[in-house]
Amino acid sequence: MNPVNILVAADIGEECLRQIAAVSTGVNVQDIFELSRLDYRVDPDARKQLDALLAGAEVIFAFRLPRDLLARAPNLKWIQVTAAGVDGFIDNELRQSPVIMTNTSGIHAIPIAEFVVSFMLMFVKQAPRYFDLKQKKQWQRPIPDILYSRTVGIVGLGRIGREVARLSKAFGMRVIATRRSAKSGARARNVDLVLPREQLPQLLSESDFVVIALPLTPETENLIGEAELRAMKPAAYLINIGRGCIIDEEALVRALSEGWIAGAGLDVFATEPLPLESRLWELPNVILSHHVSGDMTDYNVRATGVFCENLKRYLEGKRLLNIVGKKRGY
Repeated sequence: MNPVNILVAADIGEECLRQIAAVSTGVNVQDIFELSRLDYRVDPDARKQLDALLAGAEVIFAFRLPRDLLARAPNLKWIQVTAAGVDGFIDNELRQSPVIMTNTSGIHAIPIAEFVVSFMLMFVKQAPRYFDLKQKKQWQRPIPDILYSRTVGIVGLGRIGREVARLSKAFGMRVIATRRSAKSGARARNVDLVLPREQLPQLLSESDFVVIALPLTPETENLIGEAELRAMKPAAYLINIGRGCIIDEEALVRALSEGWIAGAGLDVFATEPLPLESRLWELPNVILSHHVSGDMTDYNVRATGVFCENLKRYLEGKRLLNIVGKKRGY
């Protein structure tokens, strides 16, 4: 029986490559990260070498997919990506193909939920003002507040949303959430009120913190626009760890500048890196990070662990974990 040819288009390191190879003697693992990087730079020698490897590939484990993947890999059956969000991977050709796609959903829940809580704490404890006063060497005493009894509204009750709910409950917060499939009277652990997505305005109007924890799909693009921002409390904060295009950034800048809402904690943006001319850099009521909320020092190890578990299932003919609905977008 021929070995399963696996190409790794991610900079995961030798130890993780050995971990994949150790899953079975029936796999052949090739690291194509550097070849793929050079191919994107239109290096003809790299393209030729990569073409030869892709021609025999059955499985790809990737941070970024090689260019023109399906045309160059006619025997491809399964793509495992290192990310949870797949909006940057799926094009129309892949969407219509029989190739299975899986993601690493689940490994990001803890780091991202902790990031959300850090945003909330920085706002209520007035951390940005203290950082600014330190730089100016000024001794003032802005009065901090507490999270206890505040309401957090979670837009999207997937794995990340559920972990945000769990941590928020530990601070004594009231938790409400919208879930795409929720029906009237739905319940969820650590959530006081579960709403269907049609009742998003209710969540927005009741929340002191609104957390966007959704994937980017045609349904969620520009979900939060002027009407939704105006529905929020003037003292509320918007936190986005989903995707930048879920929020209308022009409307958000106006909301932050004109006081429709109190502030925003943003880890994702419509254009990344965030353009230097964006007003989000300058607004004092914005805390921003550089799309890092899901990162951790052992990320590659955890992502490789998900892939290895799926690889065992693949070799045994079992259903894979974290299968992406390509037409749905997550």
